[in-house]
Amino acid sequence: MKYRSGTHALVHGAHTALPLTTGVIPFGLIAGVTAVGLGMSPTTAMGMTLLFYSGSAQIAVLQLLQNGALPLTMVITALVINLRFLMYSASLAPHLHHLPRRSTWPLSYLLSDQVFALFSLRSASGELGRFAFHYYAGTAVVLWVGWNLSVLAGVFLGARIPESWSLGFAVPLSFLALLIPSIRSAATLCAAMAGGSLAVLAVDLPYNLGMLAASLGGVIAGLAVEHLQKGSLTSQSEDAEQEAS
Repeated sequence: MKYRSGTHALVHGAHTALPLTTGVIPFGLIAGVTAVGLGMSPTTAMGMTLLFYSGSAQIAVLQLLQNGALPLTMVITALVINLRFLMYSASLAPHLHHLPRRSTWPLSYLLSDQVFALFSLRSASGELGRFAFHYYAGTAVVLWVGWNLSVLAGVFLGARIPESWSLGFAVPLSFLALLIPSIRSAATLCAAMAGGSLAVLAVDLPYNLGMLAASLGGVIAGLAVEHLQKGSLTSQSEDAEQEAS
């Protein structure tokens, strides 16, 4: 799809992100219910949500708070969980580096796993061009609003949400919906398999380090396969040149 204007890209980004809120909403409800269960006031719970804007880190910190962990432990845990955003930022930088800081700072705050996945898929096809900022903003704002409204709903619904709803199951489903379309080559397939395998094997690591290990392992595996493929193509090209000469 070629965008006619920034508004077109913004609206399409919002439309693309809207279905993914079905995975964000249950996660937000869990965060809101957990915060209320710990005795937080609605103001404190929503203040924490606006400050963090990271569901996995927020829920992990809430669990540590419930267990009486030290504040330093909570801060370090949140930072470790969110280290993946450094890799996300490095990947997005070539597409957004030309923007002024007044634009990149809000985009940094609004970055999430879903936004990164959607933006990466669209930018890989070369369709964004000069409307990259508008597409990013459209996806990011929809997911940000969906997350905060779902946490707010969880805060006020509290423990009235039955466990039989199995809200946590919707979260991995939303990530699978993002993962499958992005597998377009041997490199991305190996990255997905390596990351998934490491996530299962490292699930019991402390401080949610399994997520970081899986992310790094997937990236390394994908890059290794891509490097091998390029080396093989280069070798075949050299052999063809030698035969031609």
